[in-house]
Amino acid sequence: MATGQANDLSASALFDVSHVTAVVTGGATGIGLMITQALQSNGAKVYITGRRQEVLDQTVKMYSTGPGQIIALQGDVSKKSEAVRLAKEIETKEPKGVQLLVNNAGIARDDNTRYSNNGQPDMSDAKAVSEHFLKSSEEQWLETMQTNVVGAYFMSVAFLPLLAKGRESTPGYSSQVVNVSSISGAMKGPSMGQPAYASSKAAATHLSRMLATIFKDVKVRVNVIAPGLFPSEMTAGKSGADNKSTLETKPTNPAGRLGEESDMAATILFLAGRGGFSIMGRLCTRMEVSLADGGLD
Repeated sequence: MATGQANDLSASALFDVSHVTAVVTGGATGIGLMITQALQSNGAKVYITGRRQEVLDQTVKMYSTGPGQIIALQGDVSKKSEAVRLAKEIETKEPKGVQLLVNNAGIARDDNTRYSNNGQPDMSDAKAVSEHFLKSSEEQWLETMQTNVVGAYFMSVAFLPLLAKGRESTPGYSSQVVNVSSISGAMKGPSMGQPAYASSKAAATHLSRMLATIFKDVKVRVNVIAPGLFPSEMTAGKSGADNKSTLETKPTNPAGRLGEESDMAATILFLAGRGGFSIMGRLCTRMEVSLADGGLD
């Protein structure tokens, strides 16, 4: 029979984030808000960033209710200069560093080729396929990559010293970057007519693997959450007065429902809590979609 003092395996110990100071980009709506709420509801201090000050302020007003705290910082994380500025600003507020950076901010600019907007071409007709996907513009590709990949890169690199400080100031804790990618980045199909978006998410997932390797010697972990279909401004087109969105899409996944707040909350609490300390360079999928769009690689 084993002897010795048992570790605390209670859920409250494994998923405790009350010691965490986090930064969540795009944290005022959609999946970012789900992550923000999960962290602050369990005692974390959460800085949220976004381009719209009024949306940030509304999230603070409605959801910074304790036991943690939500603090709004306006900024456009798609720009290198803004990533550096945000890191410097938070350093003045948190000289002991932060323990978690969630790169959640993302856009989808495939308006010209998205099937829901434009219909699907006859996929057996080469001319129809060519004409449909040539409607995509260079600017749409560049904007999508700039936010979804370049932004995550510069935010991660700019915040690395703060993450290292956060690890050093919290004995027994391992700081990390969590990049919110998408299941679209692992699908063989064009994400219902969104090749720029799907390509950007595949790039973001691989970027995360590279960052996990680059950061390993300073002991900062990097992981990826790859959601399926969740309600957000990106998928629903808008948010309500509560900064949340609704979808009426009929799900075709085995769970028989869309992604919910509890799914995202459980994932981030697992990664950020003691139960996820050994997780590094991993892809965590949430609410996988059906195989109708080509299946997973």
